[in-house]
Amino acid sequence: MAGNLVARSIHDLTAGAWFGGSLMGAIGLNGATAEAKDPAERTRLSSLGWKKWAPYQTAAFGAHFLSGLAIMWENKGRMAKQDGVTRLSIYKSIVTAAGAGVTLYAGMQGAKVEKLAAEGAEGATEPKPGASEKLRSAQQQLKILQWAIPVFAGWVIVLGAKHGEMQRPKNVLKGLGRS
Repeated sequence: MAGNLVARSIHDLTAGAWFGGSLMGAIGLNGATAEAKDPAERTRLSSLGWKKWAPYQTAAFGAHFLSGLAIMWENKGRMAKQDGVTRLSIYKSIVTAAGAGVTLYAGMQGAKVEKLAAEGAEGATEPKPGASEKLRSAQQQLKILQWAIPVFAGWVIVLGAKHGEMQRPKNVLKGLGRS
């Protein structure tokens, strides 16, 4: 089998884990914990869930990065010769790095919420009236970040699909004609 099936599979699966994990967390985990009867449990349980997911998310990012390097190495000839491949690779790398940064920042805000969980809240990302400014700020940021993360992850998946389309023979020939 020509190409790098293992690296490409790992690359796609880890992007899928990033997308699916973040979306499930925003909808399922944060949504479910908002139903807890004790307001202090809402932030505590959400923080515990995200904390349990964090090592897997980190491993997925690491595997995504390494598999991306392997794919780039395998495609170095195409990157040098086919119009648009290098440009798309750089663009995808920037989107991935920005998304990883947003994910890391969300984790930092989540750690702030965890420390202040005893204050209680309306939900994982919804402060209750009278919440401290630190808790309110972290939750308000998380409310936006929880949706920004799957947008970045989805964007990376779409750019990966674009890379795949660029490998179709007719697109390779068209791209080589512009060199």
